Amino acid sequence: MPPIDTAPLMLLAWALIGYLLGSIPFGLVVTRAMGIGDPRQIGSGNIGATNVLRTGSKAAGALTLLLDGAKGAVAVLLARVFAGEDAVQIAALGAFLGHCFPVWLGFRGGKGVATFLGIVLAIAWPVGLLCCAAWAGTVALTRISSMGALVAAGASTVISVIAGYASIAVLCLVLTLLVFWRHGANIARLRAGTEPRIGQKG
Repeated sequence: MPPIDTAPLMLLAWALIGYLLGSIPFGLVVTRAMGIGDPRQIGSGNIGATNVLRTGSKAAGALTLLLDGAKGAVAVLLARVFAGEDAVQIAALGAFLGHCFPVWLGFRGGKGVATFLGIVLAIAWPVGLLCCAAWAGTVALTRISSMGALVAAGASTVISVIAGYASIAVLCLVLTLLVFWRHGANIARLRAGTEPRIGQKG
């Protein structure tokens, strides 16, 4: 963890800024703008990129992935420009929680994978690139999005330490635990061999 130099009220403000950025429901915004329905009515019912892909639109899925990642990155970069590294990590956590529990949708959001990757890319790009590689490699081998998410998140803490970014290791660990918690049902299906593969509807 970095030294806590920012005043508590300012840290609270950055947590709120991060949360509000993270809570923008891009999956819903994109699908409505493209006229392809409500992702909450299909598949897992969440607003993340994988479920948006189940609408049948690869463009919508890719755009949701990019925007959900971008909002996490923007929260980190804004805090880095206007505050310190302690505020950066607080804003990052706020953005992740905002995506998973957006106030605008009754606190029912996505599972945080794209936002997690955006956060890690912005906070320490070498760690982020390696996590993205772990995600992409796992998905390419298994065609299971949740497996890629779990591998990337699970590797992030170790990668951060090995790559010389130990100051973000605690944040990575916290985000990893949240990612695994949000994927509880996916983990059960993986164990049962019933987890759907990318492109599979329902």
